[in-house]
Amino acid sequence: MYSSRVFGVSALVAMTVLAAACGGGGEQSTSAPAAQPETPAAAPIDSATAGNINGKIVLEGTAVKNEPIRMNADPVCVKQAGPGQTAETFVVGDGGTLANVFVYVKDGLGDRTFNPPTETVTIDQMGCRYHPHVLGMMVGQPLQILNSDPTLHNIHATPKANQEFNTGQPIQGMKTNHTFTAPEVMVPFKCDVHGWMNAYAGVLPHPFFAVTGTDGSFSIKGLPPGTYTIEAWHEKLGAMTQSVTLAASETKDANFNFKAGATSD
Repeated sequence: MYSSRVFGVSALVAMTVLAAACGGGGEQSTSAPAAQPETPAAAPIDSATAGNINGKIVLEGTAVKNEPIRMNADPVCVKQAGPGQTAETFVVGDGGTLANVFVYVKDGLGDRTFNPPTETVTIDQMGCRYHPHVLGMMVGQPLQILNSDPTLHNIHATPKANQEFNTGQPIQGMKTNHTFTAPEVMVPFKCDVHGWMNAYAGVLPHPFFAVTGTDGSFSIKGLPPGTYTIEAWHEKLGAMTQSVTLAASETKDANFNFKAGATSD
């Protein structure tokens, strides 16, 4: 009888010690980590109050003459492109309007994020030139590189923020797909087979960009009210910026005048 009571008391004490060792004691408990406050999501863009920025790019002075292109090393290029080819560095329209200028919102969108479109952007190697010469796209948007010429091309991208790639396309009709993972203005492209071939892509985290045609005009639509830094980039003349403030549903102009002699390498 006595031994049974001792055993029972000993078992009770052992269970109490075990419970305390496993965290049952009040002094052993720890409080859960405090929840971190979530960053509030940026307000969606209201199309009813969105505005636009329009403008024109003009070259003041006489543009440097584009260098002639010698395609004799590849008879296919001579046949495809025809004679008298020159570089596309300065494409100037009536009144000095400047083509191939990449214009985009550099700052002012805050914390807003944008999903990339599923629409594919295409760079076509045709007539031993890249088409288009300057283009814009979003981070994560699919890019397709097409060889429309019956000769060997290679697409060699030399970015700084993204991964470099160099892909050969020896057969007409070949396609290569690529996706950029980081914003970058600008990503240069070249063909190591044909040294005159080059192009540039602006890769952005948002859809507010444009490339000028020969009339020098651009339009960036659907911006929420706010103050923006707009940048205009040219492959030889460098970049210019200006600040534009948009009220609700407002459209404003942002014109840029580049100086012909102010080249930037």
